[in-house]
Amino acid sequence: MMPEGYSAGDIHQKSGISCSGCHGGDPTNYDKDESMSKKAGYIGLPNRQDIPAFCGRCHSHIDFMRTFRPRIATDQVDQYYQSVHGKKLAQGDKNVAECASCHSSHAIMPADDPRSTTHALNIPKTCKQCHSNGKLMDQYGIPHDQYDKYAASVHGKALLEKKDTGVATCNDCHGNHAATPPDAESVSNICGTCHLNNMNLFKSSQMAADFDIHSCQECHGNHDIQKPTDQMLNTASNEEAICLECHTAGDEGASTANTMYQDIQGVDSLYALAKTKLTASKTSGMNFSEIDYQIQQTRQNLIQMRTLIHSFDTSQVNAKSVEGIKIAREAIHLADLEIQEYHNRRWGFGVSVIALVILALAVYLKIRERNELVKNSR
Repeated sequence: MMPEGYSAGDIHQKSGISCSGCHGGDPTNYDKDESMSKKAGYIGLPNRQDIPAFCGRCHSHIDFMRTFRPRIATDQVDQYYQSVHGKKLAQGDKNVAECASCHSSHAIMPADDPRSTTHALNIPKTCKQCHSNGKLMDQYGIPHDQYDKYAASVHGKALLEKKDTGVATCNDCHGNHAATPPDAESVSNICGTCHLNNMNLFKSSQMAADFDIHSCQECHGNHDIQKPTDQMLNTASNEEAICLECHTAGDEGASTANTMYQDIQGVDSLYALAKTKLTASKTSGMNFSEIDYQIQQTRQNLIQMRTLIHSFDTSQVNAKSVEGIKIAREAIHLADLEIQEYHNRRWGFGVSVIALVILALAVYLKIRERNELVKNSR
């Protein structure tokens, strides 16, 4: 009889480590009492507080672990005791997560296996087991709506709906075995592991120098990060602009935001027009390769502008805006030329058809006239 939750895909089972490898005992002795005796080295079910050390008997020994994976880490137990979970477990708190809480007991699989509890697609649900338990979290004064917020965020939608494993999930920000809530000083560095340019621009800005507690979450939030839009900067006509949470309409900060918004909109409107004209060129069967290239350059320019806003420097955004407008207008000009050429060709084709019809009619009449003359001459 196999234990509850057992899976044949368990990494230990596949590696030749049977029940006795963890729980001890003598699997060659068919006598139950003797095989599961202390003399036979039987450990049985470890106490919750002993589980990290229980797993660490193998996972903390490099000589043993490298026989399976030469570059495998063996500091998981040390990291765990640096985490909030580990510190509280060491203090006797048996409610916190330990190894089996996240990895399971008898269905442990590599993190790259989609069935694994630690696969990127499954991490939020693994953490949810505890962190969405209101009764448990209330004991620590911790919110329990993180999963719901994450699932509705730009990261959560990409991971859970689009199955994009490249986006951030719980452990990307909080860590794995050394899971700890990030403090204000480290938030921008954490976000910067993916959003490097945004982080560097912000760190070199006056905003970071004046307000060192300001970081990514001040504007974007944490678990419920939404896809940013240009309207976040529209302090002139959008009362929900993010900048108005700290600034008042018309002050220097709000004006800076609105200036950047106007520059972005100037390029974005031309970008939209250029795409419309590109579609017209494509459906007309004209050459659109150069137009498409210019439009892609305009799109790249917009991405760079929306990144540069993290510098809070209107001159940088404006310089990129001037460049983007020039590229977009060139794309529009090329598209207009192709569309005009299309109409010219249609007009030319129409004139040619009419001329050919007239010529054919003239030839027909001439032949008929000649036939009449021949007939009358007889």
